[in-house]
Amino acid sequence: MRDDDWQIPEHELHILAPKRHDYIVLIPVINEGERIVRQLARMSALTTLVDVAVVDGGSTDGSLEQLLTNATLRAVAVKRGAGRLGAQLRVGMAWALREGYEGVILIDGNGKDNPDAIPKFVAALRDGFDHIQGSRYIAGGVAENTPLLRHLGVKYLHAPLMSLAARHRYTDTTNGFRAYSRRFLADDRVRPFRDVLSGYEMHYYLAIRAARLGFRVIELPVERRYPAGAVPTKIRGAAANFRLFWTLLRTCAGAFNPPAE
Repeated sequence: MRDDDWQIPEHELHILAPKRHDYIVLIPVINEGERIVRQLARMSALTTLVDVAVVDGGSTDGSLEQLLTNATLRAVAVKRGAGRLGAQLRVGMAWALREGYEGVILIDGNGKDNPDAIPKFVAALRDGFDHIQGSRYIAGGVAENTPLLRHLGVKYLHAPLMSLAARHRYTDTTNGFRAYSRRFLADDRVRPFRDVLSGYEMHYYLAIRAARLGFRVIELPVERRYPAGAVPTKIRGAAANFRLFWTLLRTCAGAFNPPAE
């Protein structure tokens, strides 16, 4: 699939600094307010190793104006077209590949993940791994204040189903802290730049596809800490959780695989 055939949502791109490194951290956000500002301050020292960009999904809380002047960032992309997380990731990853980056590291922008693990992801990409999944559930990982239902769902439903579909054992399949090599994202058997990958199915699909196609896959320990009290999340209510479960089942069944040539 040539890059001129990629299906990329309408977006605005703000370049704030030149390209300095071979790897970039992409942070998808929407209405994260001061959480993303604090996270970028924490990540500022990492800009000696990686470039950093934010892909905003259409924030209305005023945080975008702060991001456009943030010294940690190389770029800010603002998705204007249809779609949610998967659409944001298509905007960011397509731009990263066209800019010549050798790998993309993803981390959520809600402050729950410890970005100090990013150098380990860079090292794994340099060592030739293609899909690197952060996990709080392997040796060295930390899971703090994880809501009980989410913990049980990941451990006993989500991860087992995805592991079965991938034919590879995963332990933390909802964790957005992950990385992909250029080789994997650009492979014509993967084709991530399709409109059908517009939500959480993007994460699920890429994890399954990488293992099934024989790309090098690894989990790395990460720290994921939920604040005490109210949980910052975009997934609320029984209906949203059912849609996620249905998306998971469809992805495991191959519904988002590229059509046969």
